[in-house]
Amino acid sequence: MESYLNPPREQWPALCRRPSSVNPTVRARVEAILKRVREQGDEALRALSLEIDGRPLEAIEVGAEEIREAQARVGEPVKRAVAQAEANIRAFHEAQRPQEISVQTAPGVRCIQRPVPIARVGLYIPGGTAPLFSTVLMLAVPAAIAQCPEVVLCTPAGKDGKVNAEVLYTAAYCGVKRIFKLGGAQAVAAMAYGTQTVPQVDKIFGPGNQYVTTAKQLLSADTVAIDMPAGPSEVMVVTDGSVPASFLAADLLSQAEHGADSQVMLVCTDTQTEGRVREELERQTAALPRADYVRQALDKSRCIVLPDAEDRIAFANAYAPEHLILSVQDPWQLAARITAAGSVFVGAWTPESAGDYASGTNHTLPTCGWARSFSGVNLDSFYRKMTLQELSPEGLRALSETIVTMAEAEGLQAHANAVKIRLNDE
Repeated sequence: MESYLNPPREQWPALCRRPSSVNPTVRARVEAILKRVREQGDEALRALSLEIDGRPLEAIEVGAEEIREAQARVGEPVKRAVAQAEANIRAFHEAQRPQEISVQTAPGVRCIQRPVPIARVGLYIPGGTAPLFSTVLMLAVPAAIAQCPEVVLCTPAGKDGKVNAEVLYTAAYCGVKRIFKLGGAQAVAAMAYGTQTVPQVDKIFGPGNQYVTTAKQLLSADTVAIDMPAGPSEVMVVTDGSVPASFLAADLLSQAEHGADSQVMLVCTDTQTEGRVREELERQTAALPRADYVRQALDKSRCIVLPDAEDRIAFANAYAPEHLILSVQDPWQLAARITAAGSVFVGAWTPESAGDYASGTNHTLPTCGWARSFSGVNLDSFYRKMTLQELSPEGLRALSETIVTMAEAEGLQAHANAVKIRLNDE
């Protein structure tokens, strides 16, 4: 990890920069994939499976027999864990149910905001080096609570041509009926455009690698809505030195192991704390099965030593992390001043992995500083808010002067006439 001792504020924008950037080669490759899927549908999906994964795509959709086999392979401890995590995630998201709002803004004028479930949603579940069956819970549970009429799920198959058993078990547990053996940009394209086999959806959810992220961002410009812009995983740990270094290092490593392009940030009060954390990082990394990914991520990560408490708060808000862990003596006092983070983990006994799996909050969160303007996935993500209004003759008459005056001032005479004609016909 690079170290910075009390850097001046003019250096902060550079220190908040993420290691990943738009790769023109990746963008060109994704654009070509999108074009092929849009024009050739299933034929392109099968060809891309051979080209990218090196194996034929015999069945695009997962069959009932494969799901039953997967359910039989998943052990009871995992099934119990899925059940408890699902219950907590459901409880937290159930409490977020939006309500219809009806307001009489003036006599004879009624305005309504009505939450409407998104009709067709697509869930992308990464496979790669770590099949994230926990993400199935984070996306399928709120989709079910919102009662989205159609839910489809795409996730890549392994080298044996089968989808990870835990992913299939969790999807079935959450009531997802249609699952497709598709990964990467081609999976996103299939859901966005629709193919002969894959239904077209209205909104796509889920994290992914740079190809998936680029595909989502390109398609969101003109084809399909997406949950949020997101990139590689990241965490910031803010500490005052009161928490054991082993806790701090473990929290940093929990995100570093996601992949080589992840970034972790330690913000601390002094170099002694930094030194203790560095020792723990070395010790704990040596025992991790994904140590190679961890070391590559740490090479792009930073330790910022800021003795002043105000600076630590300001730097955390400037970075706007996906995950922010407050390992300090009075964490709620600090939490009250955080304005930009995907999800905040308050206190020494709240590891980031609790939110990733089972506390109940959603782990699909904005990265790359997007937490300044985007929320993480929540129940509202699966609704759109539609407005309705109704005016009585008296209500229109009372508003007519205002409407006509404003319309004519904007030079929109037909708008004014829509009011005048009604009133003249009385």
